[in-house]
Amino acid sequence: MHRGVLREGEWVRLVDAKGRKHNFELVAGKRFFSNKGHLDHDELIGREEGFTVTSSAGGEYLVFRPLLSEFVVSMPRGAAVVYPKDSAQIVAMADIFPGAHVVEAGVGSGALTCSLLRAVGPHGRVSSYEVREEFAEVAQRNVRQFFGAEEGRDHPAWHLTIGDLAAELPASGERCDRIILDMLAPWDCLDAVGEALRPGGIVCAYVATTTQLSRFAEAVRLHGGFTEPHAWESLVRDWHLEGLAVRPSHAMNGHTAFLITARRMAPGQRPPLKKRRPAPGAYGPDYTGPRPPGVPAPPPEADGAPGTDG
Repeated sequence: MHRGVLREGEWVRLVDAKGRKHNFELVAGKRFFSNKGHLDHDELIGREEGFTVTSSAGGEYLVFRPLLSEFVVSMPRGAAVVYPKDSAQIVAMADIFPGAHVVEAGVGSGALTCSLLRAVGPHGRVSSYEVREEFAEVAQRNVRQFFGAEEGRDHPAWHLTIGDLAAELPASGERCDRIILDMLAPWDCLDAVGEALRPGGIVCAYVATTTQLSRFAEAVRLHGGFTEPHAWESLVRDWHLEGLAVRPSHAMNGHTAFLITARRMAPGQRPPLKKRRPAPGAYGPDYTGPRPPGVPAPPPEADGAPGTDG
């Protein structure tokens, strides 16, 4: 993190009286323009953040360095970003700790990568895998921008690989503490995840739909080397505060994605089978996904039986 006076090359965040936000890089001799006139970057460089500046047309702006949560929602995007409310849940619920080795599949635009690098600290490591080179390039620029790395140099704790985790991770021979999967079909990586993840380690998948959530949960159960998966989502609602007018805001951060975690068992060990019977119809004739151990497929319906076209 940067401290002290604002320097050329840093990014700043300007917020006007109506809450409109502007993020830009400080460049000596350059000007920032808005519908409230202009500001010279030189007026900002060399000052401690947390001040108010007035534009040429009388507009007032609050000036701070952007927080990580502010940076990721306004940075350039290749793929959709993992929003701050979900990044915070991943760091907390996947127990990302200083010194951890975290593997990330699906680097997207680099939003989650920044949070992971912050969490593992200077003695940790984040290994990211991305199949699309154009996404990887956007993520590299965003991570370098946030951490202030020089052009052509990445964060020292970060290693980015262009390729599919399912093939690249086993070939690397890496062992890791945590694996985060932000991809279309995370169940395809479970064998590679199981090989690389240390006993007690956590796999966390970030999926957008209920069908992905169900498919991944059943694949984890079928694998047999993980604990029972736990799934949830987070919803964030701001509040309006003005004297006695205290009420929820009209807008909220609703559904973005589901999170699902499971822990790696020791080699050769399997979790106890669930004692509770599945809900009626949970694995009925309409279900076509993988089935957990002990849940047989329903018998095929005879021709002319109820529920058929005969």
